[in-house]
Amino acid sequence: VQLQASGGGLVEAGGSLRLSCAASRRTVSNNGMGWFRQAPGKEREFVAAISWDGGRSYYADSVKGRFTISRAKASATMYLQMDSLKAEDTAIYYCAASPGSRVFTTRNNYNYWGQGTLVTVSS
Repeated sequence: VQLQASGGGLVEAGGSLRLSCAASRRTVSNNGMGWFRQAPGKEREFVAAISWDGGRSYYADSVKGRFTISRAKASATMYLQMDSLKAEDTAIYYCAASPGSRVFTTRNNYNYWGQGTLVTVSS
């Protein structure tokens, strides 16, 4: 399974971006998926995760109420709508898929990773 993240860019604080993660195979549509991010000099951290059917979603406290994760099973694509962006949201954002239907908030439980897309928020 290959994951391709896109949609990053430069945005002013308070603005919005929508990230996409396209999977190479539709079989990932039965897997839990998530977004993680890594800021310069910091470890990769959990951002959001969604169950295989889109019925359950989880968020880091730092993004709750501002970010929305969703997925379109027909196209095997996952999204991250990011609103009210802050300078501290600046990072490389990675999408990931778990090996099964369960959804996790820890990166060690994901074995498929995209290449990352850079989000820069100017203050």
